[in-house]
Amino acid sequence: MKYFILAGEASGDKQAALLCKSLRSLDRDAVMEGWGGEQMILQGVNVTVHYSKLAFMGFVEIIKHLPAILRNFKLCKKEILAFNPDALILVDYPGFNLRMATWAHKQNIPVYYYISPQLWAWHTSRVFIVKKAVRRMYVILPFEKEFYKNYGVDALYIGHPLAQEIQHETKEVHFPVKNQVALLPGSRKHEVELILPVMVALAAIEKKYSFKVVAVKHLPEKIYRDIIGSQENVELASGDMHATLYESEAAIVTSGTATLETALLGTPQIVVYKGNKISYQLAKRLIKVPFISLVNLIAGKQLVPELIQKDFTPQKMKDALDHVLANTSAIKQEYNALSDQLTSGGGPEAAAADIISDLHSIRKLQ
Repeated sequence: MKYFILAGEASGDKQAALLCKSLRSLDRDAVMEGWGGEQMILQGVNVTVHYSKLAFMGFVEIIKHLPAILRNFKLCKKEILAFNPDALILVDYPGFNLRMATWAHKQNIPVYYYISPQLWAWHTSRVFIVKKAVRRMYVILPFEKEFYKNYGVDALYIGHPLAQEIQHETKEVHFPVKNQVALLPGSRKHEVELILPVMVALAAIEKKYSFKVVAVKHLPEKIYRDIIGSQENVELASGDMHATLYESEAAIVTSGTATLETALLGTPQIVVYKGNKISYQLAKRLIKVPFISLVNLIAGKQLVPELIQKDFTPQKMKDALDHVLANTSAIKQEYNALSDQLTSGGGPEAAAADIISDLHSIRKLQ
């Protein structure tokens, strides 16, 4: 069968790749095309547009890039019609993907949504788009199945793909380097430009630690090096993100999927975020959840510190870093409980099997 996959961010690319791997193992004749990144390409997907051209976040940023976003909608529809897929698989990225779901449904293309957008956090009304246009929603957080059930949406809890993947990695014993701290300033250019300078300012006042910056491959290395400058105790990580997190005693992580990934790897962390002031004030009035990090949301309490906007300062990061390093054992114990929750469910294999089964049932009705 033919599958068109839409992933608009680095985290979506990574998780879509796990699903594509499972689809290919169950459907030897699978032909895959879509928008995404390097991880999807490694799984044999013909990626025609890289997610780096799609990653606009925040109200101001979206308005600024509106002409490009509209061109992307037009191009995506054109490519889907030319490819003529048996299924459209959407991965998170709701601003773009929910609109594509509505359009694809009108074209009689079966739509499957892998990894729910955070409709439970804000814009809850968009659940009605899902109810009308999406055949199946695959959820990866324990509380999401009940959320969708309340709206009469067919959702399948599969556990978190990253949790299941990392479960195999963590069988090895890892020994962190004393006083090494990983810095994860985000996957978008504007995030790195806003967040990394504050992280580097922390390094300037906290000389006892060595800091390793985890860079993303799709951004030029020069962006990071220009911000780090001559700060001697800050360097760019030479290995991958997991290797850097394993070897670090703690991490300072920009809010997003990386916070959950850090927890599953067992590295104590501080969650930070800084965005455009106008976008932040608008989001603050709309978001309905008590925490910004997935770690704290799943735990149902503040397991790790969160420093947002005006609280994201070098001094407050220093204080939070001292706190998490003094409570490493307790944090890791909570991480283990979180991992147990997220490794239940059938993972991407269950979602792939369900998609293929549903597509076969559609064919029988035709």
